[in-house]
Amino acid sequence: MFNKRYAAPGSAPATLATLTTPHEAAQPAMRLIEYDGTSLVEKAVPTIADLPTFTDDGRIRWLDIEGLGDAEIFQALGEKYGLHPLALEDALHTGQRPKMEPYEKHLFIVAQMVYRDTELQMCGEQVSMFLGHNFLVTIQEEVGTDVFDPVRARIRAGRGSIRKLGADYLCYALLDAIIDHCFPILESLGDALEELEDEVLEHPQASCIATLHRHKRTLAQLRRFVWPERDVCNALLHDETGLVSPQTKVFLRDAYDHTVQIMDLIESYRDLVSGLTEMYLSAVGMRTNEVIRVLTIMSSIFIPLTFIVGIYGMNFDRGDGTRPLNMPELYQPWGYPLLLLVMLALSVGQIVFFRRKKWL
Repeated sequence: MFNKRYAAPGSAPATLATLTTPHEAAQPAMRLIEYDGTSLVEKAVPTIADLPTFTDDGRIRWLDIEGLGDAEIFQALGEKYGLHPLALEDALHTGQRPKMEPYEKHLFIVAQMVYRDTELQMCGEQVSMFLGHNFLVTIQEEVGTDVFDPVRARIRAGRGSIRKLGADYLCYALLDAIIDHCFPILESLGDALEELEDEVLEHPQASCIATLHRHKRTLAQLRRFVWPERDVCNALLHDETGLVSPQTKVFLRDAYDHTVQIMDLIESYRDLVSGLTEMYLSAVGMRTNEVIRVLTIMSSIFIPLTFIVGIYGMNFDRGDGTRPLNMPELYQPWGYPLLLLVMLALSVGQIVFFRRKKWL
């Protein structure tokens, strides 16, 4: 679900070279959005040299980079904007734990973004953010798979506070989009668990337990990434660098509440999965007990019949009548049908006895 890339063991810290190859990651595609309360410019940027200098002119600049296939581009990006090399290393070493780290000129934020692909399979990738006074740089693993289209639409339409507030509010909006995108995924997972609950109750099958384990693994992975994102929101709420304004912190409290709600849902669904697993095992055990009970009753019915047949299968009589102690019934004219009637009556009597005992 989440890709992980690491530097070669023993390499020096903040080494950006040879972190990824074109076979492992897409070539970076850069897009710049510049806006203020009255104007908006959105354009693709082919090279680092074409990027403008981030000046304090009242305009907010969002540089979005998708793809990690060229480490030299990120090294040049760090030199141009003063991004710390250790933060850039973490941006390229995907699979990081969500976190917020303050540096001299910017805040470095890591988030894990989850979404559904075209086949409705849950996928995820790391999103790294560099937040400055009037700029935000985001670095994503893949091209065209993020959940930021609603934020872009709000910027283009100029709705709400996004064009009025600074880069810190833009950072909040992206984090909020990442967090809120967990809700529909959890909702679909909850619907799947409800259907699975009906199936476990009515028709428990071996496929049910495999599905439950898959859902349990998904919930565990979601919990592993959502839990620290709550800490990220809390760290931004208590930021003392001045890069996060008091107006934005009000909105960050709402994002923090959303992470708490998501964690509550995850814990509830984990308990439900555990309960369904126990219910499946109980249903299978009850089903096995029913089968064993039926087989036991059938065996109990046939045991006396086998005993009778076994006795009359010992043909000791010579047939001349000189040995009266050797099964005289063998030569009775009605011996065979009488024996069948006795066996039938014995079987019926056992069935009636089992029913009265409520064993059937």
